Amino acid sequence: MNAFKQKQAVLQTPGGHDRPGGGLYARDRSWHPAALTPAYKTSVTRSPTRAPISFPTTLGEETGPVFTRDRLGPLDADLVHNFARSPDGAIGPRIVVQGRVLDEDGRGVPHTLVEVWQANAGGRYRHKKEGYLAPLDPDFGGCGRCLTDEAGRYEFRTIQPGPYPWPNGPNDWRPAHIHFSVFGQSWGQRLITQMYFDGDPMIWRCPIVGTIPSPEGIESLVARLDMEATIPMDARVYRFDIVLRGRRQTLFENRMEGL
Repeated sequence: MNAFKQKQAVLQTPGGHDRPGGGLYARDRSWHPAALTPAYKTSVTRSPTRAPISFPTTLGEETGPVFTRDRLGPLDADLVHNFARSPDGAIGPRIVVQGRVLDEDGRGVPHTLVEVWQANAGGRYRHKKEGYLAPLDPDFGGCGRCLTDEAGRYEFRTIQPGPYPWPNGPNDWRPAHIHFSVFGQSWGQRLITQMYFDGDPMIWRCPIVGTIPSPEGIESLVARLDMEATIPMDARVYRFDIVLRGRRQTLFENRMEGL
């Protein structure tokens, strides 16, 4: 991006970021992992072997879906209780995850659907192909959703997920994490990422995290513990802002350039 800035006029945006020519921020592909990273074994078969081909989008991909609050249930953002049969809810340390979805100039993005899914407190997913022997929690479904408000804020309650082993190497483990999906104004604008937890030493041992080329990129995926917002005798609070594009962009798994 530095070379790009030397060639074009730079505008200072209200959010305090540099924007070349006043348009979209230039893509910085060095910010993202390479498609082929052999230490992450499945990238060997998943990475492209030929040059990408651009396909035109359909009308449905460009205009839908439309999400409104009346489409959400009252417990959709409460993963502690939304699948629970017991009034006590799911087992494990309770947390609240909150933050904002921001555009490239630091402005909140309103009415955006944020979906999350995760393992339970023992590190096990509720999935028929799950291979980890940790117990399932019958009161925990592991998924939820919410809409951002007018300022781009979102919030959900959940259980802190546990780490789990995976068959990548002889003794590889995934750090505790939560998957995020953010929808824009159409299907073609969906972005997917993962959130890790402040202070977890396993982040730096994970082969998937190790494909990210810079410590700054990894730090963009780490939620910060907010003790000032923590609810006494109830739940710790973690803050995780999602930046769609620009110099402070969050790393996305499915669209390297952002929204």
